[in-house]
Amino acid sequence: MNLTVKRLTKELKSDFFDFFDNRAFTDGSPYYPCYCDAYYLTPEEVRFGTNKRAKELGGGREGLRLALRESSERLIDSGIMQGYLAYDGDIEIGWCNANDRTNFTRAGDLNPAFRREGDVYFEGGTPGEVKSVVCFEVAPEYRGRGVAKALLERVLEDAEADGYSFAEVYPKVSDEFSVLDFTGPMRMYLNAGFAEICRSGNTVIMRKVLNGDGK
Repeated sequence: MNLTVKRLTKELKSDFFDFFDNRAFTDGSPYYPCYCDAYYLTPEEVRFGTNKRAKELGGGREGLRLALRESSERLIDSGIMQGYLAYDGDIEIGWCNANDRTNFTRAGDLNPAFRREGDVYFEGGTPGEVKSVVCFEVAPEYRGRGVAKALLERVLEDAEADGYSFAEVYPKVSDEFSVLDFTGPMRMYLNAGFAEICRSGNTVIMRKVLNGDGK
């Protein structure tokens, strides 16, 4: 495997959609269709925006797919959606949604359209302080081969260079490893130097100090 990682830009938008359209969910994943926009939207925006648009586009799973795709395209074009793509040569094989925490509305193992006890919601905050990592997706045939680890390493490297004080992640409490654990396994984060700071429902909030004394 010739693994490289690139930061998402508008110029790489077609690569992003090629990955999600053609490789991300070829194993029949229950998360299909997804274009990783839910973390930027409130439940109300999902229910009365995305879902309404899905009906306008014909309804059903295909209507929802098209509505989600439109939403993500707008987020990428506006510069709001940020993250990293992993490649094997010229083929996109993985994705990590990593961004300034102030650009996200929530994190964790969420239900996009409804609020649940234990969901993690963000209010306010200081731009440039916390880099949040909310999601990974790796093509089925590349899982277990270090792709998520490489993506996380690049996120941390760039976040530190960009002056962020902390990196923050949101794994779910689980006794068993699952390839469908899109929030990332706690073990990977512990190995990367993250420490638990609190829990909210089934979500563990972890941080790693990047710059400064961590206060």
